[in-house]
Amino acid sequence: MINLAVINIKDIGKYLSKIVVALIILWFCSRFFLSSNKQQNSNIFNKIDGSKLLSLLDETIPGMKQVTKTDEIIETDIEKVNPLEMIIKTQLGMVYTIKREKNQEAKQENEEQKQTPEVQKAQTGLQTQVIENNVPNKFTNAYNGVFIKNGTEYNLTEEILKPDIEVNNKNIMIFHTHTCESYTATEKFNYTQTGTYRTTDLNYNVARVGTELTNQLLSYNYNVIHDTTYHDYPAYNGSYDRSLNTVRNLLLANKDTDVIFDLHRDAIADYSYAPTVKIGEEYAAQLMFVIGTDGGGLEHQNWQQNLKFAVKIQEKANELYPGLFKPIVLRNSRYNQHLSKAAGIIEVGATGNTMEQCLVSMKYLAKVISEVMK
Repeated sequence: MINLAVINIKDIGKYLSKIVVALIILWFCSRFFLSSNKQQNSNIFNKIDGSKLLSLLDETIPGMKQVTKTDEIIETDIEKVNPLEMIIKTQLGMVYTIKREKNQEAKQENEEQKQTPEVQKAQTGLQTQVIENNVPNKFTNAYNGVFIKNGTEYNLTEEILKPDIEVNNKNIMIFHTHTCESYTATEKFNYTQTGTYRTTDLNYNVARVGTELTNQLLSYNYNVIHDTTYHDYPAYNGSYDRSLNTVRNLLLANKDTDVIFDLHRDAIADYSYAPTVKIGEEYAAQLMFVIGTDGGGLEHQNWQQNLKFAVKIQEKANELYPGLFKPIVLRNSRYNQHLSKAAGIIEVGATGNTMEQCLVSMKYLAKVISEVMK
């Protein structure tokens, strides 16, 4: 066990103030005696050795000896060296040295906290199998193996679907419009519901899924902004208005951000619905892109770029882990996706899935993203 002596700067300040006051009194007394007996006072001061005075202080204040030890004390005439000034400068130097060391320790601690948690990265070349469920996947369009369920009046031409898009991979932003969405509880992830399959506990709702994706992406050396603000609590209505303000503020501080994911959990009337894919020996919740348009009347010039990026991600996912994604859903609402050219909702599993399955999904999603955004 290592014992560390902690030096409090405030305590040092108290010591110094007492010493300075004492020296000032000593100096005034010496001036008084000097006026009455100049020769006698001169003899007294000649007997004062600056080095001895500092040695005395070294023994009085812990830690001072180590600081003054490196400073050479040059013996000189008392009239050329002001002992009071020398002591104050020396001790102030010691205080600044301690303060600088504490700042360095704090900086090192902050850097350690920023280190990426150890994560298990996804492997490739694994066999995948979609687990059958009672909700069939429907689609209206297909592009290179990517299926799209078009809920708008737009004619999805090959030009619109062609994933010829390049994005700035400096930042990846993750947030949650419906932060409290949660999953089927398990022994490891057992929680108290604050609504039907909802909880404000960030360790058990979709924000925990976002944290897993964040850690995975960090392991691939991406800069990730993950916001866990509640937008659906205490009121569900107005969630998208509140998340719009959040994302706008985040973009002010992170201007070079093209990729923005709003992570959700799918919600349908059948609470047992659990879209799942087996990858290797692991079970992962299936994912689904929801892309908005200006079909509802709100301005949205980025919707085709958003769709192209979703197709690009899903093409790579089909190559590495077929079945990880369900068909892309295209809708008239814009879902705040007008803020970027590579924005989209990703629904991670449904109420019947477990948190364990959703965390596994993030491992494979991060691998797909890393392959697309090289």
